[in-house]
Amino acid sequence: MDYRSYYDLESYLFEEVGPRFAQAGVLDAFDFFCIIAWKANRAKSAVARRLLRHGHGSLDEAVQELTSAIAGQPHPKERMYLLHEWGFRLPTASAILAVLYPDEFTVYDTRVCGILGRFANLANISDFERIWEGYLEFKGAVSQAAPAHLTLRDKDRFLWGKSFQEQLGSDISRSFSHEP
Repeated sequence: MDYRSYYDLESYLFEEVGPRFAQAGVLDAFDFFCIIAWKANRAKSAVARRLLRHGHGSLDEAVQELTSAIAGQPHPKERMYLLHEWGFRLPTASAILAVLYPDEFTVYDTRVCGILGRFANLANISDFERIWEGYLEFKGAVSQAAPAHLTLRDKDRFLWGKSFQEQLGSDISRSFSHEP
């Protein structure tokens, strides 16, 4: 086993986990929780509890049921709805789906919302239809705000990187002081 593959978790997810899911139509708990750790490491325990509440004896069983059900859905909206039904909020649901379907989903992220100047409250909506409509608008805005030649995944990375650069540049110019 070459443990270096986990050092760059994003590469592991998009180069190994996503293609493995595309071939098998299912993930095991380890790969699924790599996605969770990549998006929100602090949420791993809460996600595990939520999955086990569905009556499974193990996380592997729960993850296999969830991911095979996602693979069985023919349309992106149904894939997102399934995660919503399992209690995932938009940021985590979009991260899971972006790994599994990188040409169809982008990660809903506060940094990207900041660059776009809108969508910040989308994660707080509870009505699935409104979430889905807002997510489609968010995805369209991501596509429009980044260079056209980039893949959807790279557009997400581009906007995240722009936010990072702007924030760090601002922090440095203020000497990391909270005063304007």
